[in-house]
Amino acid sequence: MSRYRRLAIYFLPKPFITVKESTKPIEGLFTSSNSSWCSTMCGTLKRRFLLLYGTQQGQAKAIAEEIGQQADHHGLVADIHCLKDINKFSLEKERSPVVIVVSTTGTGDPPDNALKFMKKIKNKELAEDHFSHVRYGLLALGDSEYTYFCNGGKIIDQRLQELGAKHFYGTGYADDCVGLELVVDPWIEGLWTALKNELALRTENQDMDAGTGDHNNVNNINHRTSEVPEDLDLQIQAIHLEAAFSSNGSSDKDIQLEALNAAEPSLVHSVPPLSQCSLNVPALSPPFLDVLIPDCKGLDMDPSVLYPENNVFKVPISLAEKLTSADAVKATWMLELDVSNTDIEWQPGDSFCVVCPNPPSEVEELLQRLGLLAKKDFQVSIGVKSNTKKKGASLPSYIPEKCSLQFLLTWCLEIRTIPKKAFLRALVEHTTNVAEKRRLQELCSKQGSSDYNQFIRDQAISLLDLLTAFPSCRPPLSVLIEYLPKLQARPYSAASSNLFYPGKLRFVFNVVELPSCLERTVSRKGVCTGWLSELSPFNNAKREEMPAISIFSRPSMSFQLPTETSAPVVMVGPGTGIAPFIAFLQHRLMLKKINEESKFGETWLFFGCRHRDKDYLFREELNQFVESGVLTHLKVCFSRESTESSDVVAPRYVQDFLKMCSQDVARILTKENGCFYVCGDAKNMVKDVNDALADIICMELGVDKLEALKTLAVFRDRKQYLQDVWR
Repeated sequence: MSRYRRLAIYFLPKPFITVKESTKPIEGLFTSSNSSWCSTMCGTLKRRFLLLYGTQQGQAKAIAEEIGQQADHHGLVADIHCLKDINKFSLEKERSPVVIVVSTTGTGDPPDNALKFMKKIKNKELAEDHFSHVRYGLLALGDSEYTYFCNGGKIIDQRLQELGAKHFYGTGYADDCVGLELVVDPWIEGLWTALKNELALRTENQDMDAGTGDHNNVNNINHRTSEVPEDLDLQIQAIHLEAAFSSNGSSDKDIQLEALNAAEPSLVHSVPPLSQCSLNVPALSPPFLDVLIPDCKGLDMDPSVLYPENNVFKVPISLAEKLTSADAVKATWMLELDVSNTDIEWQPGDSFCVVCPNPPSEVEELLQRLGLLAKKDFQVSIGVKSNTKKKGASLPSYIPEKCSLQFLLTWCLEIRTIPKKAFLRALVEHTTNVAEKRRLQELCSKQGSSDYNQFIRDQAISLLDLLTAFPSCRPPLSVLIEYLPKLQARPYSAASSNLFYPGKLRFVFNVVELPSCLERTVSRKGVCTGWLSELSPFNNAKREEMPAISIFSRPSMSFQLPTETSAPVVMVGPGTGIAPFIAFLQHRLMLKKINEESKFGETWLFFGCRHRDKDYLFREELNQFVESGVLTHLKVCFSRESTESSDVVAPRYVQDFLKMCSQDVARILTKENGCFYVCGDAKNMVKDVNDALADIICMELGVDKLEALKTLAVFRDRKQYLQDVWR
């Protein structure tokens, strides 16, 4: 460190992030998908590639935009399109390399805006060589806490290969559980070499074929798929600690001593070696929005305008009931909505989404910290910068024109989202204190990945937490709009059948608690569950004071009762995971009454909770289902109750009970074509149940673990093994 004590040293960035202004395509000269070249303002030609993305919550889009931005610095042009815009690109005619970034949603499905594309390429009439001319690289995003990790990307990857497409670059699988950037950054870094090699081969092939006039015969190229590099130095700006200090009037010595005196790292400070090393931080994404707050009042709006693609209904709460005791570890509530005056439709197994706001207290505090509290009722005017260098810059579609600042922060932006490294990099530019600036640089750097995960990801730190921890950080509103994603409506499983409760829609939820910690000085409740728990019906049951909430349906493609009522059913749902199965049982009870002569298969329910007397949800209703015969077998376990006084050791978890009933479970799946459903938290329970089911297959069928996993995959494909999971 002493080597640099008196020197202001910067490690210069590699070419694609230099301050030098890059050339851009002239409007209107961008060529069609049949051409791999694009004219620029300087008269030079840049090689083109097609860049497609499918996104559910905006992460895949943001990554695709980052690739598009970096492409310009590598002398390339990215033709960016969402997978839903199938009329704007054509893989059938595409002769340039293709790059695809796609996320995963639900239980392993491609995102909603990729469904049109999926439908098109899944056409069974397509020939095996339909895409034999296509060379592509794919980056799949997922979460390893879910069973179908990166399955949205895997489905597209597999289908493209079935139709003859080939990789020019190895597929990347980014895991949001540990941090997408751990795979995304090196995958993008290696992409440029792979793209340039691919384009060079194409040029060579075209030159060879020039005499024959066959310019598109890419099948003759001897392609070699580039491997995803294991460890790459990102081509990003490197900043040395002493250089940052030298630009500020604060005492270098005082700041260094303060950092060295800290025994343990935290959100606000680091320790050696991180505090003393050079940093590789992301290149700053170019700003693209002009945001003004004119001195006029914003329009009053209904939040339903934020979901133009959905049929949103505002419905009153007709009943609110707490299902757990006062001393239960988690507070669980059941809400009943009066949907009798709507045409909303659902089947047992379907979900619906609740349109919810950010907590008013946090919105107010955020406005205060941004110095905008006095303007909260004023109109927000947003436009795209005329000179922005950001590719495909556009206005956020989820921010209505002329809305107020209060509405924007309350209903439009997810202020609780965990800030990505690119957002931290942008915050650096608006932080004045040198120590705080350095720490933010560390947290978004390659060298600080461990600290980022420990102090931001793992603690679910939000923007407001960061502004509290780094008080000299004062970003403009435009930065928030550019980097914060849309506030998403929260999905809940329907816990009632419309046959059983006509005109009523029920759902249950735990009130999520985020305890305080060193990084977050105040405890918080979940955005939606906290809001629902504070509505008046929880404290005042008078009907005239019952509020209304906005909802829209979210039908399930597969998590539904079998159409053949004689098929046996196994349901596994600890905690609030029991919700859809209450709807299943209500529905079957009514079907039995309507069709008395129909045959109904046996039903098994494996339910788990902590204590018999504290959080045994729907206890009376379940017993009534057993008495009526609609529920054949009820297996309940209590994970926190002692069994020391009993001669028989009771199972503590649902997976334990499953193994005790292994013969029946195997019989239902393998011999009787029954259905196995599991609903609950993906982090632990769903994995444990999957492992237990594999063990059951091994034991009862006498096969090894690999064969058991293959068997489970067959059950999934047949829609016999179905999951409804959340994180």
